[in-house]
Amino acid sequence: MGRHSRKGPKPSGPDIETPAAAGGDREGARSPGPGTGRRRRAADEPDGPEGHAPFQQAGHVRGGHPEQREPGGGWGAGPQQRLRADDRGPGARRTPPGPQEPTGTRPLIPGPRREFVEAFDAPSAPAAPGGPSVPPARPAEPHTPDADREERTPGDADGPTAKDGKESKDGKGLRGRTFTGIAAAAVTTVLAVVVAGQVAQDNGGASTAAQPSGVDGRGPDGASRSDDRPTPEPVRVKPLSYAQKMAKAYPLAPKLKASGKFEPVPGTAKAPGRGHKYRYRIDVEKGLGLDAALFARAVQETLNDDRSWAHDGAMTFERVSTDDPDFVITLASPGTTGEWCAKSGLDTTVDNVSCDSAATERVMINAYRWAQGSSTFGPDKLFAYRQMLINHEVGHRLGHNHVSCRTPGVLAPVMQQQTKSLNIDGIKCRPNAWVYPPS
Repeated sequence: MGRHSRKGPKPSGPDIETPAAAGGDREGARSPGPGTGRRRRAADEPDGPEGHAPFQQAGHVRGGHPEQREPGGGWGAGPQQRLRADDRGPGARRTPPGPQEPTGTRPLIPGPRREFVEAFDAPSAPAAPGGPSVPPARPAEPHTPDADREERTPGDADGPTAKDGKESKDGKGLRGRTFTGIAAAAVTTVLAVVVAGQVAQDNGGASTAAQPSGVDGRGPDGASRSDDRPTPEPVRVKPLSYAQKMAKAYPLAPKLKASGKFEPVPGTAKAPGRGHKYRYRIDVEKGLGLDAALFARAVQETLNDDRSWAHDGAMTFERVSTDDPDFVITLASPGTTGEWCAKSGLDTTVDNVSCDSAATERVMINAYRWAQGSSTFGPDKLFAYRQMLINHEVGHRLGHNHVSCRTPGVLAPVMQQQTKSLNIDGIKCRPNAWVYPPS
């Protein structure tokens, strides 16, 4: 027992009112008629023994301390007391009993929150015929104290009413909005799951729960659809043949001046004929970027062709890589070709042509002409032009001078300057690559 506990009989007197008396006064003072919805105090209720209205919200307990109730909590503003059975009548106003008043057989239980009641409460039963309809009691607002709470009566203009046994429009609107909100939340949740699945798929995630069928590249057994496909073999580029390479143009600037240094093409090629043998070496200027082996093969096959200077076994040509050949066939840039031709008094810079530098050991083949050809032969006869270029310059080394065409429309002589023109003195001939062309 605390030190404020009191032992003895229950105090009595004019200053002590019992819950029953207080409750009885309140019941007698109220009427079921329409009202404004707010609690009346001074005008509607009689004065107590001390000349003031009884305190209606807080009951008295032992020790004289009023009971304090805190608003809020998990289920509203504290426990809600049930109505007494004898208070229910056609004209009686339902008023909660005092704290010391017996509550009947039903215990006090906390009431649910207002939003749960409005969302899930079943429609109210129609009122009995002949009696006034009474709307269901609203639970207390969680944030409103008991003393400031407004009571709604059937006569309130702003409260929900029942007419002809049907729900009010406001009640339907509340429940409709509640169910609409629940449906919207469910739709939002589904959309969030779908979007999350799509984001996981875009990021390479392992989850495929939200992925539509037919998008995944894997079959029903989890294997990729490309697993059963044969691996494509790498594309193999077929190397060009000798004839194709000889017919192909190569990029090279017409005014290129390379390093001026030469290097011999390694290897040898035996003379195939039985006539007089000429031994030659092939040098290629460094920095040209041309195929030296192709050039060496072209020289060997052209000179020993029966349509060339080796016709009818008159002579044969052998390629060597030593320092004591009969002459050196040199592939050089236009600038270097001009320098070496100038040593023999020849100017090749005017038409960018080749020459036999007779004062030296070199037969100069202009790399620009070798790579690009000439307009007299055109791009379709580049192979034949290269053969003519070799036969013409080596013919100078063998002692042959320039010869011009004398009959219009015939093949031009191989010693004619076909790089410059096919029309000499008004006589136009056809391009020709051989010393002894076929008839």
